[in-house]
Amino acid sequence: MTFPPLLFALLMWFVGTAAVVWLDSRAHATFRTSFRLAGLAALAATVAVWWVAGDASAGGAYVSFAAAIVIWGWHEMGFLMGFVAGPRRAPCPPGITGMARFRAATGTVIHHELALAATVLVLFALCWGQPNQTAPLTFALLFVLRLSAKINLFLGVANLSDEIFPAHLAYLKSYFGKRPINVWYPVSVALGVAQVIWAWHFAQASAGGAAITAMLLVGLGALGVVEHLFLVLPLRDGKMWVWASATKPKTTAVRTATLD
Repeated sequence: MTFPPLLFALLMWFVGTAAVVWLDSRAHATFRTSFRLAGLAALAATVAVWWVAGDASAGGAYVSFAAAIVIWGWHEMGFLMGFVAGPRRAPCPPGITGMARFRAATGTVIHHELALAATVLVLFALCWGQPNQTAPLTFALLFVLRLSAKINLFLGVANLSDEIFPAHLAYLKSYFGKRPINVWYPVSVALGVAQVIWAWHFAQASAGGAAITAMLLVGLGALGVVEHLFLVLPLRDGKMWVWASATKPKTTAVRTATLD
């Protein structure tokens, strides 16, 4: 029971990230059509979440997890393609620090973060009181991992991987900090490891769909921890996605779907 859900989580993460990289690296003229078609897929995935909310089987858990990844991918496309970001689309003003810098940085992504938070609420509402909570838990975990990564990038890490940003989002690089480590980083990694350990123990004590859900969250959480480690290690994780780029330029790959 342990290996299949871990493999499935890895496969969905890999395929989902590669798809977003490929679509985001195509000609800008294709963005609107790609985003609309992905929106239809996300709508179908939302219906699937509602449809299997009462299914406590392993199959229901897999369907809900896959649906959550599809919905997440659509949101990430909206951000990376520039449709949903924030009211501020300019580099960080020189010389600002503290709360002024934080407010400026928040203005670059706030609309997207609010859209993600609203989607979390919608998914929990769709599954309220139902035995299959895989989709809302998966999406909520992705949301938390994203926020944690962005806090780390804002406060400063050793490996920014800023060369992998799409050209139309280059202004975001000016809001990143550069330092060996920050105060939030060890806390974020510790919390990530704790989530993986807790989900693992829950899976071992459960059966059926609940156990599968927990193991899927183990896999997703472990991937999130690895992504956090890339923030301080002298390794360029963006390079492993160059193959998925439609144009193969060095600057069009993106950080994985858990952290964008």
